[in-house]
Amino acid sequence: MSDGDCLFCRIVAGTIPSRRAYEDELVIAFHDVAPRAPTHVLIVPRHHIASALELGDADGPLLGRMFAAAAEVARSQGIAEQGYRLVSNVGRWGGQTVDHVHLHLLGGRPFEWPPG
Repeated sequence: MSDGDCLFCRIVAGTIPSRRAYEDELVIAFHDVAPRAPTHVLIVPRHHIASALELGDADGPLLGRMFAAAAEVARSQGIAEQGYRLVSNVGRWGGQTVDHVHLHLLGGRPFEWPPG
């Protein structure tokens, strides 16, 4: 898949509309169109990385920014104090359906452990 074929790259570029919750020079966060919780926001890097399997040491600052963005979104959505879950699905068996690394921020209700 080329970057131009990637759903999340098109959302980042603005060619597919989204309800954005956060954005900076490295990442954007937008509300999931099929939410699995009262708050369900996706945090994605602006540049294409297909999977967490492609991440390396040089991606540390990006990952830090993604987690900082998640915390900011949790605060702005009013779920930070009660808690939330961050999920990154990797590969088909891990449940990854879009080949662009991303975090799911889920909140607004209690979650069970173990998941799935």
